[in-house]
Amino acid sequence: MSLGPVMLDVAAPGLDDEDRKRLGHPQVGGVILFSRNYESPQQLNSLIDEIHAIRSPRLVVAVDQEGGRVQRFRDGFQNLPAMARFGECYDEDAGIAIRYAESFAWIMASELLHYGVDLSFSPVLDLGNPVSSVIGDRAFHQDPEVITRLANAWIRGMKKAGMEAIGKHFPGHGSVEGDSHHVMPFDRRGFLDIEALDLVPFRRVIATHLTGIMMAHVIYDQVDEMPAGYSKVWIEDVLRSQLGFDGIVFSDDLSMSGAESVGGYAERAQASLQAGCDILLVCNNATGADEVLEALDGYSNPTSQLRMIRMHGVPSPQSADLFTTQPWRQAIALLEGFNQQEFPGESGDLFE
Repeated sequence: MSLGPVMLDVAAPGLDDEDRKRLGHPQVGGVILFSRNYESPQQLNSLIDEIHAIRSPRLVVAVDQEGGRVQRFRDGFQNLPAMARFGECYDEDAGIAIRYAESFAWIMASELLHYGVDLSFSPVLDLGNPVSSVIGDRAFHQDPEVITRLANAWIRGMKKAGMEAIGKHFPGHGSVEGDSHHVMPFDRRGFLDIEALDLVPFRRVIATHLTGIMMAHVIYDQVDEMPAGYSKVWIEDVLRSQLGFDGIVFSDDLSMSGAESVGGYAERAQASLQAGCDILLVCNNATGADEVLEALDGYSNPTSQLRMIRMHGVPSPQSADLFTTQPWRQAIALLEGFNQQEFPGESGDLFE
């Protein structure tokens, strides 16, 4: 059975019969985990073993483990800084900040791979514009050139561990005020303004190496009336043709308010695939997930299937003994020292 175009969530720290049936559906290709699915590293390992046993090739297991506000696994995992802290460090010493970014991305990816997680949806390539509270400290910096340098370092660290990187949220969520989890944000700028700022990190990082992209649920109405995740203009014309991206394209979660503009779950799934998305995220709504699976009965895209297979993590031979290795101990010492530092502009509520 090949991997399908849908990535779903599960409700609890373990699977029930409904989960097993849904994950065995031929249109499912992966599972995204949340904080509710995590109790301890040992429990996580058991959950992932159970997910992997459902079918072959095994489902891709993903998580949002950016650091800072967005870190789903905490107790028993390393405390990862928000990406904005690398930007603050960069303003003091660019070389050290790049070293930190690469090293801590290696920690993040190595730790996840050790327990069987294939993929973390990172790095964030959005601008750190104060107008966007939902992005905020999830962004490396406000300067696209700095974002590019830090993001490339982060990706190097992930790849050294054996994990592919997913840049988000194309073509940029950092310059709009609305939170697409709750509303439909609009970006009223023309393409040239977006290209000169928000697209810079995506363009530069794609040119270096980037395996995946996650789309933004934002309408850039001077470019296309459709949200970016439903837009052939953004996916086929800009991302594929102009930027030369040939990797995997993920929708953002089709359960978010910013995804509702085209109708119900079946319509959202069809619109995403027709625009050029390879994989659809459907989270926190089991009924919606079932509607998507039913609507896609018989759907097949061999190119997307191959792209998804490449998302399986490839941990190093030392992964089983990761926590006793010298590189791990050295990297953890660096992380612990970094977490004790303060940087200009850091405030108490920035990293809630």
